[in-house]
Amino acid sequence: MGIAQMMLPELKHEAANTRKILERLKQAEDKFEWRPHQKSYTMGQLASHIANLTTWITMTINSDELDLASSPRRQPLTGFLEVLEVFEKNLDEATKALEGADDSLLMKKWTLRKGDHVILELPKAAVIRSMVFNHVVHHRGQLTVYLRLNDLAVPGMYGPSADEQ
Repeated sequence: MGIAQMMLPELKHEAANTRKILERLKQAEDKFEWRPHQKSYTMGQLASHIANLTTWITMTINSDELDLASSPRRQPLTGFLEVLEVFEKNLDEATKALEGADDSLLMKKWTLRKGDHVILELPKAAVIRSMVFNHVVHHRGQLTVYLRLNDLAVPGMYGPSADEQ
């Protein structure tokens, strides 16, 4: 079994969990500008970031580096339906890219830089694991706190939540 074939079930499993969180935003559209602290993302910015993180799978597979100095910033998505649509589109593209990647490609070095400053160099498979899978789980956890602080039900990820017992 190849690296991509091992990663695909995890991608699909975690995408299902992410979808459950993003679907809760239907009750929070009026809270897309809410943030727990002035240094924090708004709920809409955080949801947008989560919906777009899987683009890193496609980008990592199709390129050898990203220069943050010349990379344009995405505008936050504007509502619940747009967040879900972008998430599903990006997930579909990422799944197809990963399905087409062989082990030699996934072991190839990928670089994240900001101009001349190299932030990291890792095999593409490690970038996908850390900068996508782990990154999504991290921000998904933040979004559950945002939901809780706004008295919105939190879905369970790896078992029932306090709202599902």
